[in-house]
Amino acid sequence: MRILLIGATGMIGQRVADEARRRGHEVTGVTRRGTGGTAKAEAGDAGAVAALAEGHDAVVLAVAPPRDGSETIPPLLAAGRGVLDGLRRAGVRRLVVVGGAGSLEVAPGVRLVDTPDFPDLYKNEALAQGALLDLVRAEAGDLDWTYISPAAEIQPGERTGAYRVGGDQVLADAAGQSRISAEDYAIALVDELEKNEAVGRRITVAY
Repeated sequence: MRILLIGATGMIGQRVADEARRRGHEVTGVTRRGTGGTAKAEAGDAGAVAALAEGHDAVVLAVAPPRDGSETIPPLLAAGRGVLDGLRRAGVRRLVVVGGAGSLEVAPGVRLVDTPDFPDLYKNEALAQGALLDLVRAEAGDLDWTYISPAAEIQPGERTGAYRVGGDQVLADAAGQSRISAEDYAIALVDELEKNEAVGRRITVAY
């Protein structure tokens, strides 16, 4: 499979690239600066995305909103729209989005990001990722998309190959913890690329 990975040098993007290549897939990495052997492009530039996506089987969007204190939602939505338009121009239907956990529900109609104990440090980013999910749901119906939310806690760790798949609710273990390593998240994402079991919906992965 030929995969275009936008955001290839982030914590999750790097691990998705490693996992996909481990399985023999061809990965074209894309970053804003074109560093580390990646192609240079802005996700919001539909023409650039289309040119890079041409000939690929799938696109993975793994970009995060700005973390410099500036607005988070408009830049991420611009990136999302650029990628959706770029895929259409390139004739590529398969899109997998590295999403956030904040939009997962802890109770019917209550998102994790809206709970009192949600950390302020991550709130703007979580709201932006939730807005991206809304955009994909509203505007990507003509594409084969999947939005994958991690567990509430994700960080570098062990590659075990073990994970569970949920839907729109926070997925926790028997001790009430919602967590997954970035390595196992990458396994779940590449599994979805290979199996196409969650096309047209959001899933979450956790231990």
